[in-house]
Amino acid sequence: MKQTRRREVIRTGTTVEQMVRAIADMIVTGEILPGAKLDEVSLAVRFDVSRTPVREALRELGAMGLIAREPNRSAVVTNVTEAYLHSMFEAMAELEAICARLSAERMTVDERRALELEHRGSVRLVHAGAEEEYSAHNTEFHTRLYRGAHNDHVFEMVTQTRARLAPFRRAQFRLPGRLAKSYEEHGRIVTAIMRADAAAAGQAAYSHVEIVSDASAVFATPGE
Repeated sequence: MKQTRRREVIRTGTTVEQMVRAIADMIVTGEILPGAKLDEVSLAVRFDVSRTPVREALRELGAMGLIAREPNRSAVVTNVTEAYLHSMFEAMAELEAICARLSAERMTVDERRALELEHRGSVRLVHAGAEEEYSAHNTEFHTRLYRGAHNDHVFEMVTQTRARLAPFRRAQFRLPGRLAKSYEEHGRIVTAIMRADAAAAGQAAYSHVEIVSDASAVFATPGE
């Protein structure tokens, strides 16, 4: 049944972004295991696209660290260890804390109001258990934090790091009770920003990413 639904999603017209997301999710959740080969021809048939978008998708997956590829050889799914995943989340926590602190100091009144309204509106997704929709909201919520910092260099660094962690951040919402906990964690960040409390905002954001890291570790491979 799951395979039928997946096939409907990856029909003709699949974009590179959709392909990257689909393959990344399959890798992170263990549907495709470390060491598995991903050749262009098979992927083109599976997604019903030409080999050109497949090559681009594999390039992006390589940048995420999910696959390794040598010239004239099939891409191979890498082994993302807990230690490596933790190191990426550690960097992410520091960057998000910076964004939250700066947002508390620099966000305009309209930006603060928009952040608060979006956060409050997401509670309906939590109650509905809408994992995909909440994941999209989560991306938008954090993007508002990044832009609210009003620092282009920090924005570039944090979005690049987020891109590498995106499959794991999405996967966390499959875990029982994670939507509600994420909503509560977002709430602490929003409250601090609305109060212009930079220290509290930074700590709330750092703690939030630490919790996400712990939740996402289940999808990594144990070991060094």
